Amino acid sequence: MTKKCHNLMDWLYLAGMVISGVALLVMTLVVPFAIFMRYVMNDGSTWPEPLAIMCMVTFTFVGAAVSYRAGSHIAVSMLTDRLPEGLRLLAARIADLLMLVICSFILWYSTQLCIQLWNQPIAEFPLISAGHSYLPVPIGAALTLMFVLERLAFGSQENRPVVTMGST
Repeated sequence: MTKKCHNLMDWLYLAGMVISGVALLVMTLVVPFAIFMRYVMNDGSTWPEPLAIMCMVTFTFVGAAVSYRAGSHIAVSMLTDRLPEGLRLLAARIADLLMLVICSFILWYSTQLCIQLWNQPIAEFPLISAGHSYLPVPIGAALTLMFVLERLAFGSQENRPVVTMGST
């Protein structure tokens, strides 16, 4: 059962990394294209900005989940590094429990936001609603929640081969 859980989490981790990377790549291509079209070709399009925002939301929330599992999220550890080992572990568990609360909060309210905006169209993309455009927020929160539960159940996963792959 543990092996299946780790395999699922590894798969979700890799999928999140790919999705975040593609979103970042698309955003870095779309923004210069929009600038070129507006200032060089004198033909400003309306679609690049909402697409770039959707990509930014995607790589922010899905990428945050991936970085949490890899242990590369932003952390201020000046105080905890000076604590004795027992208190350092206690502080880490408290931080994980607080992450559970925060992820649950974000998951609940972002799901409510998506439901409320589900039928509100985006002018530049008539087939996509505003609710669709914010789906990466609850997805990223759910993914982070799963990684927090994994950390609480099995400890830190930042030394797993799939997580350290590509690290130098």
